[in-house]
Amino acid sequence: MQLKRIPRQFLHVRSLINLTVRSFMDLKVLVSSLNDFASLSLAESWDNVGLLVEPSPPHSVRTLFLTNDLTEEVMEEALQKKADLILSYHPPIFQPLKRITWKTWKERLVIRALENRIGIYSPHTAYDAVPHGVNNWLAKGLGTCSSAPLQPATASSYPTGGSFRVEFSACPDDNLDTILPTLRGVPEVSLITTVPARVEGEEQTRVSVNCTQQALLQVVALLSQKSLLYQKTEIISLQKPLLEDTGMGRLCALKEPASISVLVERVKSHLRLSHIRLALGAGKSLESQVKVVALCAGSGSSVLKGTESDLYLTGEMSHHDVLDAVSKGISVILCEHSNTERGFLLELQKELTSHFQNKICIVVSERDRDPLQVV
Repeated sequence: MQLKRIPRQFLHVRSLINLTVRSFMDLKVLVSSLNDFASLSLAESWDNVGLLVEPSPPHSVRTLFLTNDLTEEVMEEALQKKADLILSYHPPIFQPLKRITWKTWKERLVIRALENRIGIYSPHTAYDAVPHGVNNWLAKGLGTCSSAPLQPATASSYPTGGSFRVEFSACPDDNLDTILPTLRGVPEVSLITTVPARVEGEEQTRVSVNCTQQALLQVVALLSQKSLLYQKTEIISLQKPLLEDTGMGRLCALKEPASISVLVERVKSHLRLSHIRLALGAGKSLESQVKVVALCAGSGSSVLKGTESDLYLTGEMSHHDVLDAVSKGISVILCEHSNTERGFLLELQKELTSHFQNKICIVVSERDRDPLQVV
């Protein structure tokens, strides 16, 4: 049998066909992967994050469309680019909707998404908190610096499975063989450990019991029946461990001090803005040196307030919060809310392309913009 050589151009076409067949993800798989990229447990309790609009399953996603704000103009763009899922940094559904009609623009967004089988996902403050998120991207505009969260995030659960630890020492006469099985039978007691101990020259057993707040009452009630044990009982409130480099805002220590005027230009360049708003701290000038910057993307007043630094960087603050900062000698740079967030989308595009291993097409909105402009 004679083998025929297949022309290179046909091999290339075949590879493109195979790539096209593979270039999609099931919505549920994709959303799970998005949650792995940035856990929604990191979002603020008041926020509305995750999958907000879901087409009827099964739903395949070939094109993921990134935007900071989902407006009607941006929705039109998403339709033109054949988006299957819109990742909107700000949640377009925040306050509860009592009806879905054509009356308001947010209701129309939901209608158009469902009519065109487009899902909507919002990460918002979860992306603020993660180490590879919005605030770390904003800090890159300052120049070389070290940073730490202003409000560190904690793990979603306790490492020992309970929020309290009850410890006591038992003598041989305290009948531990009866007490320990009873403690193990208490619901939500997660861990009991015993170690030999010597207390004032006497051989004893040190017992440690990890439990939830609800189980704590039952554990204490059981121990109180043994008056000597109860007198030697310690109750320790456990703390959830802090997550490294994770949390709201950033406190940045510049490697080399820089003047306010230099930092203004760096921020403008990083955010691609021709103008920003600046309030000089009391007794400060444009040439005053800055060593420490506290920043928070978006509306940063609640995160920045009370933080000691030379400069605050955020999108917006109230008039009175600016006055308060200035009175303390802290200068303030305001760039408008979404201007401190939107540029992150280009970095996010690269990160998600790698995260999803090039399985889907990821595009960034070209029409998304801050509603305010300087004229």
